Amino acid sequence: MTRVLVSGGTGFVGRFIVEHLIAHGYKVAVGGRTPPPAGLFSQPVPHVALRLDPHADQRAAFDDIYYFVHAAFEHVEGKYRGGEGADPQGFRRANLDGSVRLFDEARAAGVRRCVFLSSRAVYGETPAPIADETSPAMPDTLYGTVKLAGEDALKSMTGHSFATTSLRVTGVYGPAGPGRTHKWSSLFADYLAGKPVPPRAGTEVHGDDVAQSVRLVLEADTAKVSGKVFNVSDVLTGNREILAILQRATGCSYPLPPAAETAAFKEMSTDKLRALGWTPGGPERLAATIRDLAGYGTANAGDCPSP
Repeated sequence: MTRVLVSGGTGFVGRFIVEHLIAHGYKVAVGGRTPPPAGLFSQPVPHVALRLDPHADQRAAFDDIYYFVHAAFEHVEGKYRGGEGADPQGFRRANLDGSVRLFDEARAAGVRRCVFLSSRAVYGETPAPIADETSPAMPDTLYGTVKLAGEDALKSMTGHSFATTSLRVTGVYGPAGPGRTHKWSSLFADYLAGKPVPPRAGTEVHGDDVAQSVRLVLEADTAKVSGKVFNVSDVLTGNREILAILQRATGCSYPLPPAAETAAFKEMSTDKLRALGWTPGGPERLAATIRDLAGYGTANAGDCPSP
């Protein structure tokens, strides 16, 4: 079994990566400030002390590590865009300078491959109708700017013995894990309580499909992935479509929000990742997940008017 260090492995997205790699036979360690809470993973996972600190010597964290997946990110809880809060300098120092220090130490310690979880935010308001990996990166938030700079720094370290890849991930959905609430818990609760819900549209991808993309990049021929970026996105949806599935699952018949305008929304091409064998769950997985989530962390649908 190959040993993988996943920074931020206890986070929402990181947990999917850890579980997916374990299920596919990898020996995984979780890097973070504190050990994972009991029961967070399906089996015990070793913890490696790790933090986003550009001044810390953390090379020992990479002892006996073959792959490094960097999913850690410091931000205001619940926010990525705007996640710097009132401390943009600290945000940049941790998430850019701290990440670059970890990349450099991983390379120096002999790690063979490094995968960085970047974001669709690097595209910003790109004029391309569909964003593929050749579209201009024009981030319009500090979050996107930091992610793009992290990509560039990692790519500059690429070499014969250090393969690097960045994954530009869109919004991620799925179960949040024991004792945690999923990303749509407030949306579900508001709808089931009869509160008005605004229209909203966005692209989404299941956390396990993100994890699948990580594994495929780790297992691909080096020449196909090293120094490259890949888009990770699946379905374009919105509050109306999401709540329509919830409505059918719960029997709640409160009015749905208006449909969001999607004609100008820029989707991301995933042809490049699909060429590696990536097969996301599509609308079917989205619907099945919403039905599963409908039983957890939501208000009681019994108060809703019957259809």
